[in-house]
Order: sequence, then C-alpha cells, then structure tokens
Amino acid sequence: MRTSKIILYDEPTVPEIQLEKLQKFLKGLFPVDIEIRKNFSRYADDEIFEKIAGSRIFDLKKPFKKYIPSFSDIQAEKESKDTTKDKEMILYDGFEFQKIITNIIPKDENDLNILHIIFTNKLTCTFDESDFRYHARAIINSNPTIISTSGIIEAPAKPKQYYFELMPDFSEDKIDEIKKKYKGEFLEYNDSRLSQVIEGYLLQAIIYFETGDCFCDQKECRLFNAHWQKDLLHSQIENQVFCKKHLEIIKKISNN
Repeated sequence: MRTSKIILYDEPTVPEIQLEKLQKFLKGLFPVDIEIRKNFSRYADDEIFEKIAGSRIFDLKKPFKKYIPSFSDIQAEKESKDTTKDKEMILYDGFEFQKIITNIIPKDENDLNILHIIFTNKLTCTFDESDFRYHARAIINSNPTIISTSGIIEAPAKPKQYYFELMPDFSEDKIDEIKKKYKGEFLEYNDSRLSQVIEGYLLQAIIYFETGDCFCDQKECRLFNAHWQKDLLHSQIENQVFCKKHLEIIKKISNN
C-alpha cells in the first residue's frame, strides 16, 4: 500500500458523520495510520473563504464561471452555515471547490503518500459535456477527495414513482406527503444509515488513490457507482460485499 497516512476532515455542519467509527472501519481493512481532524475550515483564511463562496453555481446549463461573492456570502462560508436548510440549496462546482481546498493542506503534508479526505455538506456538482448541464456528485475523487453528504442524498435518484406522484405539485406539503409514503427507500438528511453508506465512498476514494480506478459496474459490489438510491442502499447496507476483482485488489493493497 503506497498510502502512508489517511487524514479525515469534516465541518461543523455534518454532525451525522461519526469520524471515529469510520476511522475504526478503515483501520480494520488497511495497515495505515488514520488521523481525524475536526472542522477543515479552521485551516482556511479570508481568501480561501472568498474563493469557496466564488465557486457557487447559478446556471445549471452553463460551464463554471467564477462568481464575485458578496460580503454576506463570504461571512456565511466563514460561519459554516448549513446550506441544506435553505429553500433553494446552494450548489458548488466540485472541481473548483476541490482545487480551493487543496490550498489549505499544510505544505509538509502535501505528500503523494498522504490521502486527505474532506467531508462537507456542500452540494458539489460537476458539469457534464454530454448533456451540457451540472449534476450533483457524492464524491470528487482526487487528493484531497471531497465527499459530499448532500451529494450522497441528492445525486442518486429516488424511485421513479416518487417523481411521478410529485408532479406537478412541488409544494412543501406535497413533498412531505410523498416522502412519508416512500420513507426508507432513499436516504434523507440526518439519516442514521448515512455513515454505513459513507464507508463505501471511503473505499472508492482509497481504491482510486491506489489504482486510479474506483468504481465497479456490478451492483453486488460495494464499489458500485450507484445512480439510484435503491442500488446505493443495496450495495452499501443490504449487501456490503465486494466482487471478486475488487476483493482481490483490497487484499493486495492491505497486504502490501
């Protein structure tokens, strides 16, 4: 295993993540030092907060264009306000956000053998050239890796019938009614199952860092790239196994 250390960072607005449990999970699989650091934003300065605010997305159908944030935008980032509780959730360009966060990593830890994993509630998105629009993402694989708890909830689609029954009434009362009807079939905010699902994304991050490949095309594998909540819950909670190929890769990494 070329990774000598993995550092897990969170922010105050993702209290549902239990870093100690995730640390224990990783230690059970990989012979590497796992360190926890609370609140990655404490490593940021005013310039970083301004850049983060400037990575917001305002047009889903156009590639990223830098936004000049207002004073209140920057203050909101400095105060780590929870953007998931607003009526209209704030979206961030995932690649821009990842590049910005790279600048807060201490120089002596900007090492090819140290993997930094950032947990955020910010809804990170990437622009897809195939359909010319932004899509929410649960994970931005790189170093640092960005894992978005909002992305885990928003990116994989809910059951098709959920959307059929919701149209054309998108009122809060209707949304609450449909959510109750399909409760348990998809992840929600403050969901107790989220930490288990995050384990799978952590594995994807490590496999990508070690091999350059992170996703599996088999639904039964915990590294499956789920586009539906049903498949995500199956691979990460109901099944929790690896395909033969990725089991061998994990064993090889663990033993090196």
